[in-house]
Amino acid sequence: MRKGIIQTLKFIAFLAVGILLLWFAFRNVDFTRLSADLKEADYSWLILSILFGLLAYISRARRWVLLIYPLKHHPSLKNTFNALMTGYLANFALPRIGEITRCVALGKKEKIPVDQLIGTVVIERTIDFLSLLSIMVILIFISGNQIVQFLKESILVPIQQKIYSVFGVTWILWVILLFTGIFILFGLIRYRKRLRKIRFFAKMFDLARGIINGLKTITNLKRKWEFIFHTIFIWINYALMTWVVVFSLESTSHLNFGDGIFLLVIGGLAMSAPVQNGLGAFHYIISQGLLIIFGIPLEDGLVYALLTHESQLIFTAILGAISFLLIFRKDKSAPTP
Repeated sequence: MRKGIIQTLKFIAFLAVGILLLWFAFRNVDFTRLSADLKEADYSWLILSILFGLLAYISRARRWVLLIYPLKHHPSLKNTFNALMTGYLANFALPRIGEITRCVALGKKEKIPVDQLIGTVVIERTIDFLSLLSIMVILIFISGNQIVQFLKESILVPIQQKIYSVFGVTWILWVILLFTGIFILFGLIRYRKRLRKIRFFAKMFDLARGIINGLKTITNLKRKWEFIFHTIFIWINYALMTWVVVFSLESTSHLNFGDGIFLLVIGGLAMSAPVQNGLGAFHYIISQGLLIIFGIPLEDGLVYALLTHESQLIFTAILGAISFLLIFRKDKSAPTP
C-alpha cells in the first residue's frame, strides 16, 4: 500500500514537472499560427520516421542479445524485443523505470537472473551515453562556436544556476557528499560479512554481484564487430528518424542531414531529463535550438517538435502495449502444474 502511494506521488511529481516544462515551452506562442502550421504539415514523412525508429528498436534488441550471450543464456530476438518495448511503455509511468521493467520481463520469460540483466543494461546505457557524447564532440568541432553557445545558454548555464539556487556554495556540498560516499563505501566493504546477516544488505550485495557479472559481459563478447555495427546502425537510424521530419514543414525543409544530427544531439539531451519521455523538455530544447541556430520561428520549431516527439510517442505506446501482452501471456505449450 505504502509503495503504491510512493509510486503514485512520484508519477504525479514527474508529470507536474513535464507539464511545467510544456507551459514554459509554449508560453509565448501564437496558437493560431501553431494550429495553421499543424494543418499544413505533410504527415507522410512521419511514416518514414517511424520506420527508422522501428529499425533502431530491432537493432537495439539484437545488440542486447549479444550482451546477454556471455551470461550463458540465449534469449530469442522476439522475446528480447518485446521486453525492450515493454520497458519503453513503462517509461510513460516513471522516467527510467523501463530499464528495470524490461529486465524483469525478459528475466521472467527466459529464466535469466534479473540482476545480471541489469548489468547488461548498465553497459548498454553507458555505451549510448558515450556515443551521444562522441557525436556531440564531433558536432561541436565541425559546427563551431554557435553550437557551443547554444548548449551553454540553453542547458549548461540554467543547470548551474539551478544547482546554485538549491545548494548555495556548491563546492562545499560536493566535498561533503564525496567524503560521505567514501566513508559509506569503506564501511560496506570492511563490514560486509556482518552486514550480510541483515536481510536487506544481503539482497543488496547479491544485487551488486549480479550487476558486476553483467558488466563483465562486455569483455567476453563473442561478436564484437556485430555489436559495433548495431551501435552505429542504431544511431544512424535515430539521426534519420529525426531528420526526415524536417520535410513535413516548409520552414524546416531546407535543413540538411548535419542539421538533423544537431537536432538529434539536443533532443537526446532533452530526453535524459527526469520527466516521462522527455515531456516538455524535448519541445523546449528543440524549438530553442531551431530558433537560435537556424532562425526558425518558435511556432514552427514547436510544430516540428510536436510532430517528432508525439509520432514516436504514439508509435512506442502502441508497440509497447502489444509487446507487453505478448511477453506476459501464458505459454500454452508449457505443462500445467
